[in-house]
Amino acid sequence: MTSVEAIGTSPLSLLLQDVSMEMTGKDAQRLEEAGSLIAPGTRINITFLENEDLEMRLRATRAVRDLGFIPVPHVSARRLRSREMLEEYLGALEREGASENLFVVGGDPAVPHGPYADALAVMSSGLLQSHGVRHIGVSGYPEGHPGIAEDSLWAALEGKAALLAEQGLAGSIITQFGFDVDPVLGWVEEVRRRGIGLPIRVGVPGPAGVRRLMSYAARFGVGTSAGIARKYGFSITNLMGTAGPDRFVRALAEGYRPERHGELKLHFYTFGGLRATSEWLARFREEEA
Repeated sequence: MTSVEAIGTSPLSLLLQDVSMEMTGKDAQRLEEAGSLIAPGTRINITFLENEDLEMRLRATRAVRDLGFIPVPHVSARRLRSREMLEEYLGALEREGASENLFVVGGDPAVPHGPYADALAVMSSGLLQSHGVRHIGVSGYPEGHPGIAEDSLWAALEGKAALLAEQGLAGSIITQFGFDVDPVLGWVEEVRRRGIGLPIRVGVPGPAGVRRLMSYAARFGVGTSAGIARKYGFSITNLMGTAGPDRFVRALAEGYRPERHGELKLHFYTFGGLRATSEWLARFREEEA
């Protein structure tokens, strides 16, 4: 058996199969520049941010579709001003042939802009299936959420998993990114202990400047102690440096046991660096082959 064949069934190979990425509505041009480096059929999530409008989101969705990738548009529940706004968005996605896969998240606003307080409210609206949605991604928080109690996070995840099963929809969990593998694998084990069998995509930060990584980590409540940073591969005292997820992905593979953790894949938060992330992934795969 060659080394390539051997790695084909390794935990690292399983993680590197069918990776997904994330982009904003403003990243359509960046996606076109990186398109030749990304495998056809890759799932590309498209965010639903405050400074994006419907046309910007649809333009990004078309770019994903036209380049041969699978668009996974986001819906941010608390940013929806009305049921009509949700219907308009879903209808537009359906007309574009891009409504099959959706990622539904509560969103950043502390106070809902409209009738939907959380992702579960959107999933329970009755609108998704009627517009062709067949797969729904939901959020997971291995290190918790700065604005939501842990008990509430678990109740929400269990509720979403139960609703997906009740509605007969496929689903998956995408986790917040982190720099430390240990809480991720511990959280995955707890997910499985609670009887949730959905595939999990572990959030991984793409290669980026340390200052940018620290900024996003602070915003989302991700641990960045000196020890965690050192283990990941950067120093919190050198904000001018850059860091990639090499050590994190290798450590995740070393701790990944499919019989215990179930189906795990990787989801890359590119922070606008679609090309940098794609180049890193190609290099990493070549090194590990």
